Amino acid sequence: MIPLDATLSDGIDQLVGVFRDPRILLGIPLALLGAVFMSFGAQYQHRGVQKVERLSGKTTGGLSRSQLASLLTRPSWVAGTLMLGLAIVCQLSALSVAPLILVQPLGAIALVITTVLNARVSRHKPTKQSLFAIALCVGGIFIFVTIAAFFATEHVITERELLIILGILAVVVIVFGVFWVLIRRRAQALFYIMAAGVIYGFVATLAKVVISRAQAGNFEWLTLLCLVALLAAVAVGAYFVQTAYSVGPPDLVIAGLTVIDPIVAVLIGLLVLGEASTAPAWALIGFVIAGAIATWGVIQLTKHHPQITADGKPAAPRVH
Repeated sequence: MIPLDATLSDGIDQLVGVFRDPRILLGIPLALLGAVFMSFGAQYQHRGVQKVERLSGKTTGGLSRSQLASLLTRPSWVAGTLMLGLAIVCQLSALSVAPLILVQPLGAIALVITTVLNARVSRHKPTKQSLFAIALCVGGIFIFVTIAAFFATEHVITERELLIILGILAVVVIVFGVFWVLIRRRAQALFYIMAAGVIYGFVATLAKVVISRAQAGNFEWLTLLCLVALLAAVAVGAYFVQTAYSVGPPDLVIAGLTVIDPIVAVLIGLLVLGEASTAPAWALIGFVIAGAIATWGVIQLTKHHPQITADGKPAAPRVH
């Protein structure tokens, strides 16, 4: 006769997601709070960038060095940066208790908040098409997170996986750097949003890696290299984000970041870190469909956003 405690132990080992570790649900409110800070931070940073561009009279070709330095003197930009700092703290806290593929997509709630804020500031009423696009973004992410909550699991991150992540990041930065040199004078908001979103997806992944290895007491040279790469990626991504604010509305920037960023992070979590290794085939198909819905929403938002379409002349935004 099999002992009862052995039966229970075997049953627990077969559980995944929240059924096995309910503690991962603590990551959800932390990630949502981070999304709120992200929304307000994006709006204030956008306001600061617009002010600096208006005062300098230069609005094309990306932000210059002098414009980047001037941002430090704008109270709105500094306030937005502090809020984004709080968003990062919340996000890192969420990553410390929950899998990457569960936490990262929850930032999509920032899109809804930012859309409301930007509508008030820019005096542009969202169109039906833009609202539908936002619904696609949020709906796709919601489906994804729901599936991830039941099947996401965490594993010990090996050195081979770290080297793969760092190698892919190096290639990504080089590719976007070359494109930036070639097309910066005529680049649209979508390019900067995509670049920032992809790079920040690696930032989230590297943050998860550093936290996991530090928690395991495994902080050696490779972990330190990940930390250096993380900081470098933050700097490069921050430039692309600030430039995106200069050529596009903040809710469009947030739409791209909150969809592209988690898609990249989730792909790494799925393909490299194996966070859905226990998921059945239908769950993997669900991930693909949900990601496609969210991505299609971003594409539609770039086409139908009231500030970048020719449906009418936009009112001048309030810049402080």
